[in-house]
Amino acid sequence: MQTRIFGNHDARVSVIGQGTWQMDGRNDAGAIEALRRGLDLDMSHIDTAEMYGEAEPLVARAIEGRRDAVFLVSKVLPSNASRAGTMAACERSLARLKTDRLDCYLLHWRGRVPLEETFRAFEDLQAAGKILSWGVSNFDADDLDEALAVAGAGRIACNQVLYHVQERAIEHAVIPWCERHGVAVVAYSPFGQGDFPGPSSAGGRALQEIADRHGATPRQVALAFLTRRPAVFAIPKASKAQHAADNAGAGDLALSDADIERIDKAFPLGRPKGLPMI
Repeated sequence: MQTRIFGNHDARVSVIGQGTWQMDGRNDAGAIEALRRGLDLDMSHIDTAEMYGEAEPLVARAIEGRRDAVFLVSKVLPSNASRAGTMAACERSLARLKTDRLDCYLLHWRGRVPLEETFRAFEDLQAAGKILSWGVSNFDADDLDEALAVAGAGRIACNQVLYHVQERAIEHAVIPWCERHGVAVVAYSPFGQGDFPGPSSAGGRALQEIADRHGATPRQVALAFLTRRPAVFAIPKASKAQHAADNAGAGDLALSDADIERIDKAFPLGRPKGLPMI
């Protein structure tokens, strides 16, 4: 599994990680098995959030006895993102995750609370050793400009944003901004929302043909395409252990320039627009 430096964090993090949004709490055993299989295959980056319901307790069970091998990320809701609210939310997440620290803690999206308050709480939590780095999620380039002005250079570790082959808007401004400022980009929902290109579509056929040449799968090709730039990581969710293994297979898949050009043509970038999010 390929690893990269994660923004301003010293840690090397797996380029393909594990998301937990909409992880089914009714299938605890399957979810835990999938996360553990991912860890077995060096997908060390596990992403969760206080908003994700049962996900944090499930992650706690999955990483029991393996905490030091995990790059663990959670998020605070904007409604809890005052200075005191962020501190309290972090403590609740730590308790649910049964850990003494988060490797990175994110503001889930912008709300009404001034960034100064949230970021001050992040700095307090980092000084106390409760979090090792912090970042943001669903921030467009203008939001990042404001965040940088508030936080100062070198403080924002990452920006987690929607990114998949059919939704490439962040390539216009967000990824270039993050590359300029040493901020990691984390792609959530990298397979879309139940609309991954099927074999009967032109894009799906392109992914399949590239996959066949590499002995891979279309989803592995899509992940490799999304993470082709050094700043970008991806966090697909897997509901079954085999799905986790399939995702991990993208971690060492190297696409050729011709492959990238083919995918680029099959899924055109399109014109600049506002930041997509779900």
